Amino acid sequence: MTLMPFGESTENTHAEPCSTQSITPKFDVPARDAKIVVIDDEPVNIKVVSRLLRIEGYTHFVTTSNATEAYQLVKDERPDLVLLDLMMPHVSGLEILRQIRQDEQLAHTPTIILTATTDRETRVEALRTGANDFLNKPIDASELIPRVGNLLVLKRHQDRLEDYSRELELAVRERTAQLEASRRDILHCLARAAEFRDDDTGYHVLRVGRYARIIAEGLGLDPNYVTEIEQAAQLHDVGKIGISDDVLKKPGKLTEEEFALMQKHPNLGKRVLQRISPQVETALRDHASIGANVLGAAHSPILEMAARIALTHHEWWNGSGYPLGLKGEDIPLEGRITAVADVFDALSTRRCYKNAFPIEKCFEIMTDEKGSHFDPMVLDAFFAKRKEIVEIQMKYADDE
Repeated sequence: MTLMPFGESTENTHAEPCSTQSITPKFDVPARDAKIVVIDDEPVNIKVVSRLLRIEGYTHFVTTSNATEAYQLVKDERPDLVLLDLMMPHVSGLEILRQIRQDEQLAHTPTIILTATTDRETRVEALRTGANDFLNKPIDASELIPRVGNLLVLKRHQDRLEDYSRELELAVRERTAQLEASRRDILHCLARAAEFRDDDTGYHVLRVGRYARIIAEGLGLDPNYVTEIEQAAQLHDVGKIGISDDVLKKPGKLTEEEFALMQKHPNLGKRVLQRISPQVETALRDHASIGANVLGAAHSPILEMAARIALTHHEWWNGSGYPLGLKGEDIPLEGRITAVADVFDALSTRRCYKNAFPIEKCFEIMTDEKGSHFDPMVLDAFFAKRKEIVEIQMKYADDE
């Protein structure tokens, strides 16, 4: 079935007989307004084609008889259709067509080849190069009009599909951004819920996340990792949910029994963050593992990282930390990074059992533990970001 040009009446005397059975698509912009580029080294041929199309109501033409400027003209004008002479001096129609098809922005522009040649090989090469149709010279109006109309119909369908694809992609991006924002909010609320147990402001988790981020940036880590660790590090102490207020808020030194209970919060955090089976949950109920298993309740790279952080941010570089006694690079990098961020924030802010230390004193204390408590490379990356550290301290200062 031959498609009619946009807005074409079924009484069109120039259309082929079967065209009276075609369906006229409806678009906001009539096809008669389509931009058509005509390229032919003979000006008389351009006049003939333009006149025949004007009779049918087409009015928007851009033409040239200079083959050397043809490709740039098409590139500048971005037409809906190209009528291209095949045999021209200096630059052949095939070469121009090849340039059009190799241009990402023009690659799908419908192109009709105008030619007087009957050479089969030339036609085949033109088709292989990307020609959509042929018109023999001298041009016959009964062929020109329906061929132009059909390709413009296809072009408008293609444009509508591209517009829909862009709209869909935009909608997906917007929805993804909304879901990402919601996920961040949920993670932050979970982190603050735990932090409010011994920090009325909840700014501690924000600061630790930001410190972890600047360390990761200082180490030259992948941007995705940098973003993930900022969010995941905020959940480092989620295991405090399982620790008694009498221990968390005790102003004095903890007893051995109380400190042993406090040491359970990394494992408690892992249990909060990790997806586990009911059987494993039962087996771990009396074991030191709550916090990290909360974060593994769903398949999420950030929650998986947060579970590792919750479990390992109290491990020491020399192996004397808890709860697993991991040493050196056996400690996950995110655990080593968060250890530095967490300890610095603990030193530099007031707690129920101590006043805040100035930044120089914090650096001095942490330097003394370089290579024992902290990964030297991670600590150096943190110290190198003094300006950013101070900015974070001021922006997220605790309320007095």
